[in-house]
Amino acid sequence: MLIVPSDPLRPRRPDEHFAPEADAAREAGVEVALVDHDALARPDEAVRRVPAGEAVYRGWMMSADRYQGFADALARRGVVLRTSAEDYKRAHELPGWYADLAAVTPESVWTSGDEREAFDRARQELGSGPAVLRDYSKSMKHHWDEAAYIPDVADAAAAWAVARRFRELRDDDFTGGFVLRRFEEFTSAEVRTWWVDGVCRLVGPHPDTPDSPVPDPDLSEIGPLVAGLRLPFVTADLVRRADGRWRVVEVGDGQVSDRPRSVAPEVLVRALIQERETLPPIG
Repeated sequence: MLIVPSDPLRPRRPDEHFAPEADAAREAGVEVALVDHDALARPDEAVRRVPAGEAVYRGWMMSADRYQGFADALARRGVVLRTSAEDYKRAHELPGWYADLAAVTPESVWTSGDEREAFDRARQELGSGPAVLRDYSKSMKHHWDEAAYIPDVADAAAAWAVARRFRELRDDDFTGGFVLRRFEEFTSAEVRTWWVDGVCRLVGPHPDTPDSPVPDPDLSEIGPLVAGLRLPFVTADLVRRADGRWRVVEVGDGQVSDRPRSVAPEVLVRALIQERETLPPIG
């Protein structure tokens, strides 16, 4: 079963953003159920139309705590999500996946909370040089100069100005703490890869650049490490570094990772429902 958000104005129809995937699922013989995303603060009400069964969610991003309530409410209705609340948190928040992928992703340090003292300790641990700021679940890369890029983490005042602006922009969506990632020079557009049960089943553009040519990433080093996460459905955004190595810039839970418009919805649905043995594992 595929669970998608309902349209806020027409609650018996899928949200228009996810309607193409819902249509593709139905055409493939997959049952589709609707949840009221706006009511997830009252999860039992939000999921009241979902029948019992095994399910994958495709919808808007939510916090790990909100997902836990969502999964618990579904469980009370006899619905088993392919992705548990624990697995969602591990994929959705950088501290959950960083250690396993440290060899193929920029060096990172983080805080618990948003206090300056903790930020300064993390900054000093990273040392000096440029860094990119984010929290556990998201960056503000579209506000690059004011809330993402730190030219030198050794410059305490300038670094904190970026952190303060980042915190202001994230507001109630701020998750976990500050994350400082060492800046690396990249030479390609980002590639979004989709992994089901440790197998890369789809390679496409990143949603921010949906019409960009998609380079063929070398997964020989990255593949076994993503598979080693043992997460049921994730995305990994990859980019080629100046030295030619492919790097992981982000991991996300596949249920809430956006599908670029240039990837047909039936392609993603087919990747989700393929039998495991149809594609060999990587590595």
